[in-house]
Amino acid sequence: MVVDYTNSLLRNVHESLPTCDTGETVTIRGNYEYWHYGCDGFNDRGWGCGYRTLQTICSWIIINKNLTKRVPTLRVIQEALVAMEDKEESFVGSRDWIGSFEVCLILDYFYDVPCKIVHVTSGKELIKYIEIIKRHFEEFGSPIMMGGDKDCSSKCIVGLNIGSKETDLLIVDPHFIGKAMTPEILKNDHWVKWQNIKDFVDSSFYNLCLPQIKVT
Repeated sequence: MVVDYTNSLLRNVHESLPTCDTGETVTIRGNYEYWHYGCDGFNDRGWGCGYRTLQTICSWIIINKNLTKRVPTLRVIQEALVAMEDKEESFVGSRDWIGSFEVCLILDYFYDVPCKIVHVTSGKELIKYIEIIKRHFEEFGSPIMMGGDKDCSSKCIVGLNIGSKETDLLIVDPHFIGKAMTPEILKNDHWVKWQNIKDFVDSSFYNLCLPQIKVT
């Protein structure tokens, strides 16, 4: 089911998820909308996850900075990347994916928000970057875009738990399609979840896009 309900998107869908019982938990600050496949009536199933994670981050910036701008559509995002000469004209209207680098460009283009790109060579190396993620949430509190190659499913990271034995990332997954009725449904179907860093793909690299903007 693809239906445009962008005027009533769910907000802060991670808040219904229980926090981990042990260790230290840090999460984003402020509010955001949950953008996902087809939520604006446009069927991007199978290729638009990076755009949807970007839109979720855009909503966070717009809401928390009290901007009058609208979250850009997929076509507007494509047109902007062409205008920046990052993509060829044929990119507009295509089903080509975008990743963390393109997200970085778009956030700077539309909102003057600089981003830090962190390259992780494989899933098993994620543990080495946990302190960077932790400091980001503590200092900026903004959502993080996560993309990869073998694991090419975009993810929005909105939290981190560091336990005595395990470490988990709080993931908002843009691959849901339909109308998200309640955060509990998303939680029960694992569209919003804690994911152990051991469950990421060892053969995939990951790029993290960390927006350098604070909620005041």
